[in-house]
Amino acid sequence: MKTIPILMYHQIDEVPPPGVALRNLTVSPASFERQMKRLKHWGFRGLSMRDLEPYLRGELRDRVVGITFDDGYVNTHDNALPILKKHGFTATCYAVSHQIGGHNLWDMPMGMLQKPLMNASAWKHWIESGMDVGSHTCDHIDLSQADEALAKLQIEQSKLELEQMFGVSVRHFCYPYGRFLPPHLEWVAKAGYVSATTTQRGRVHTCQAVNQFSLPRVLVNHRTTWAHLGLKLFTAYEDRH
Repeated sequence: MKTIPILMYHQIDEVPPPGVALRNLTVSPASFERQMKRLKHWGFRGLSMRDLEPYLRGELRDRVVGITFDDGYVNTHDNALPILKKHGFTATCYAVSHQIGGHNLWDMPMGMLQKPLMNASAWKHWIESGMDVGSHTCDHIDLSQADEALAKLQIEQSKLELEQMFGVSVRHFCYPYGRFLPPHLEWVAKAGYVSATTTQRGRVHTCQAVNQFSLPRVLVNHRTTWAHLGLKLFTAYEDRH
């Protein structure tokens, strides 16, 4: 395929009732199961950013889709991991290094429900299960509002901390809130990452020059049906948003 969709998930849990802040960022386990089953039916291989690297570089071609999760919620480990393993897929989950075993404190001002994040044991099990860990900064800050010193520290230090904690190479980065400034692309590259994902909607077009440090993703939320998912993967629907 000449396009590579990179799916963007946050929480895999029962969807909160209407009126709860950011409820659209939650996908139910049953819906996630159906989506993974549909991907396999359509002939896609679900891959982590680590496993997606040669496809993004154009060295390999196949019907592949990236699977990513932001923040590192416990429900990603408990609910998504068994489904991913069942279908033979891998995925990348972006960790906030100072909140291993903590909570989504950055969402509190917006009124989002407090949810636990994976502790070191859960992360190790995630990695031992063939999944990938990426960086989401140390504290999930808005890099676009940070000065140069703080932004560089959050980008560089989170990588080092995660590598020391888990003994693996952390090669992929995700901008918190999807916000970044042009210099950040260079800083992420110099920190030693090989890719960075955004919240910009769209598929990666491998027939064009691809900036590995500002990759778009395909939003999946609680309203995404299998038909809607098909539009996002096979047509220009997501590219236009």
